[in-house]
Amino acid sequence: MLKKTAQLTGHNASIFALCKGADPNTFLSGAGDGWMVEWNVQEPDLGRLLAKTDTQIFSMILLPEQQKIIAGDMNGGVHWVDLRQPERTRDIAHHGKGVFGVLHTGDFVFTIGGDGILTKWSANEGRSLESLHLSNQSLRCIDYSKARNELAIGGSDNNIYLLNATTFEIRYTLLQAHDNSVFSVRYHPNAPGLLSGGRDAHLKLWDLDRLTSLLFNQPAHLFTINDICFPRDSAWFATASRDKTIKIWDSQSFQLLKVLDTIRSGCHVNSVNALLYLAESGTLVSCSDDRSIILWEVG
Repeated sequence: MLKKTAQLTGHNASIFALCKGADPNTFLSGAGDGWMVEWNVQEPDLGRLLAKTDTQIFSMILLPEQQKIIAGDMNGGVHWVDLRQPERTRDIAHHGKGVFGVLHTGDFVFTIGGDGILTKWSANEGRSLESLHLSNQSLRCIDYSKARNELAIGGSDNNIYLLNATTFEIRYTLLQAHDNSVFSVRYHPNAPGLLSGGRDAHLKLWDLDRLTSLLFNQPAHLFTINDICFPRDSAWFATASRDKTIKIWDSQSFQLLKVLDTIRSGCHVNSVNALLYLAESGTLVSCSDDRSIILWEVG
């Protein structure tokens, strides 16, 4: 089902962030070396350095129309990198601690930080519009549902918060959703469900019609589930873990379909930190503490 096609090197530290590029065949990576690099799956050996900072990059997105990268760093800084006019790049010390998630939807960008704060920014102006102190611990992951106009946010307090994306009203809090920090949340693209993964290594599916009901709960990995990648209209989704593996699951039955590990599949030799799917080329992208990126062809 999946075949390793390339392993990309060039970063000098752990790679924490992946996002789609301006072209369907391109993507960006952000790492502990502060570098933001563009890659093309058709020419995987030719990474292009777009920008760099003096601190570790934990999260990032690209606004393709504006040619801007928004990146969050380990110290709570939010970098608005202008690729057309680099001299207009702005580095804003906003969150008190690391920025673990950056999300773009419509006219807004959302950031979450280690200070427990959620902030809404104007995508066009790059200024903060509203902030909400959700938790006294770190906010670790964020996702958006257009159908529900809703944000799902997981925290180190073990909770998942569901908020109205417009008003910031808290619709519901899934208390103690995991036995430890919630590191990944992802709305099921074809059903009213929310997937979550935590430091407890459990993969869960929450029924959004009956929020106290679990549709699926399984110890899916040996260690922390760092990311969940769920392509729209796909028969599968993938999870990435600190146990050095990527697992592929059936999107309806939740049956485990395949395990990508170091020995049999040539997977990473350290924690797998993030996943990205590029539909145009049918490529699953993974990045790791081993300072490399792997491209997987999805059959």
